[in-house]
Amino acid sequence: MLWKELVQMRRDRFTLGMLIGIPAIQLLLFGFAIRMEVRHLPAVVLDESKTTESRALTQAMVNTGNFDLIGPVADREEMRRVIERGEARAAVVIPPDFETDLKRRRTATAQVIIDAADPLASQAAIAAAALASAARNAALAPTTARTGRLEIRVRPWYNPALESAIYIVPGVAGLILTLTLSAITSMSIVRERERGTLEQLIVTPVTRAGLMLGKILPFALVGYVQITVILLLGRFVFDVPLQGSLLLLYAATAPFILASLALGLFISTAVKTQVQAMQLSFLVILPSVLLSGFMFPREAMPTAAQWIGGAIPLTYFLRILRGILLKGTGIEAIWKDVLSLCAFALVLITLSATRFRKSLD
Repeated sequence: MLWKELVQMRRDRFTLGMLIGIPAIQLLLFGFAIRMEVRHLPAVVLDESKTTESRALTQAMVNTGNFDLIGPVADREEMRRVIERGEARAAVVIPPDFETDLKRRRTATAQVIIDAADPLASQAAIAAAALASAARNAALAPTTARTGRLEIRVRPWYNPALESAIYIVPGVAGLILTLTLSAITSMSIVRERERGTLEQLIVTPVTRAGLMLGKILPFALVGYVQITVILLLGRFVFDVPLQGSLLLLYAATAPFILASLALGLFISTAVKTQVQAMQLSFLVILPSVLLSGFMFPREAMPTAAQWIGGAIPLTYFLRILRGILLKGTGIEAIWKDVLSLCAFALVLITLSATRFRKSLD
């Protein structure tokens, strides 16, 4: 019996290769990609003082290494839009009388506004504000007889209490949809093949694209039921807010559900057994958990890992979900992510139809 299983394993080289190769690939990828320390957060500056001292404070913030200055903004409205769109995670606001207060031996105050939807990234921004404040006060120390001191006040937006549940629960919603929907459809074609009913599908007059859509559309309704249950539990159990439009959220969820189902269907057309489908699903699921921004901030990852995360539909849906729920963003802030999900769904459905045709040959 032992010899028989060893021979069978040797003949099934695809399964054996996945059993050995997938853990090695994942260890190398995640070992280099996952970082708990968050640095280089994109930030903007609203410098209403435009003086030597305000520029020195801005440079001190950059010197901490926790901020990457992506440019100035003209006013608070532009600052709000940039943060809502996710282009910046923080903003440094320097009032007009900043240098005047220092010269008059008063305490000069500046403000750091943080996108606190991600508590882990917020801690890095808070630490950077404290470091910059200490550095500038140390630089001013020799002239304290002639100048005042400065104080940097941190104001967290969207999650003032820095509660992790408010950040995690929307991510769990996207992750559950990815896991369940892709797992359901990853077995569909393989199950037909193992049961011997694939030939019946071949002789039907339904086109390949029609067959793929017929496989995934019934489960789209299941996806909407899942997201509804998760949102209700998140609202009434974990106090997750709903700042934006619920209708917009449901509309933006549609391409993500289709992309998740199509991803599972593509896996189903690429394997021959349900065991292989489950193993290949792990190659997709773990990157979705670790590289999409669900648990670890993407800003802390190397550039290569961020590119890989950009090839995962969950990455875009998490930005949509957290943006609508926590920030109240509208379509003007998420339309790029919605289009990306539509492209994922279209490409994966097309590839699945093509792979299904090749498997028949």
